Amino acid sequence: MRVSKLITKILSTVLTVALLVGWLPAAGLAQDQGAPPPSFSPDQLDKLVSRIALYPDPLLAQLLAAATFPDQIPDATKWADEHHYLTGDQLATAITEDHLPWDPAVQAMLPFPTVLDTMASDMDWTTDLGNAFLAQRQDVMDAVQRMRQKAKDFGYLRTNGQIVVSGGPYIEIAPVNPAFICVPFYDPFVVYAAPRPGFVVGGAIGFGFGVTIGTFFRPWGWGYSRFDWGAHGFYIYNRPWGRVWGNRFAYVHAYGPGVRRWDGPRRAEGHALVQRSERERNAWREGRAHVEEHPHPHR
Repeated sequence: MRVSKLITKILSTVLTVALLVGWLPAAGLAQDQGAPPPSFSPDQLDKLVSRIALYPDPLLAQLLAAATFPDQIPDATKWADEHHYLTGDQLATAITEDHLPWDPAVQAMLPFPTVLDTMASDMDWTTDLGNAFLAQRQDVMDAVQRMRQKAKDFGYLRTNGQIVVSGGPYIEIAPVNPAFICVPFYDPFVVYAAPRPGFVVGGAIGFGFGVTIGTFFRPWGWGYSRFDWGAHGFYIYNRPWGRVWGNRFAYVHAYGPGVRRWDGPRRAEGHALVQRSERERNAWREGRAHVEEHPHPHR
């Protein structure tokens, strides 16, 4: 009996210490699961979406889904940067073979290391954006439309050689070539305000950087993800996205064949790790076309 009591006391002490130092993530998870949803005002939402509202719809959809997993963005950004030289089938194969531990929504963004850079460089913004999309999806979509309308009314947002801008009542932005997604480069303080006299509005949004997204990436939803702006519908891989604030720890979205999140350790890395140079990083930041500086490495 004394041994039993001693064991009970030891276990109780260990549990207490674990709670105090944060060794039990499940306890924190349970507490977080009961957290009330955030509430953002229209002005706050406008500011949140301003830097991405002019992205083509397919890219915007994938980004918003990925933003609901903010804790996974930094590691995914590092992986995407180190494998940026892989494209097409080689990149899709690497994503599958590496048994990556991130949700498919985050995996879908790996062909866009520059966009992941933006998300990882401002984690407060990414977290707020993801939480807003979980708790106020309709409001977020409305905010995107408000910002697009401003940019269109001031003459900045318009159809060109890279995108097709619909006339309304809801503004859709589609890539001219569905297999080539351009990442727009713009200053939110410019494109949502009336142009100064003599300012050339045609140069306010740059489209020099783009990524080829072919059939290799369809299992991650590319080509099958979209918005229904009028009904506030949101679809990833042609299925309604049901992840909201209340089920954010349990909801699992169905993707294409072979796409999954691996819970176990990732297999040994099978590719050379090559980070982008500052020149390559700045190409996107300055709206210039990407030029790969590294020959395909071999091991």
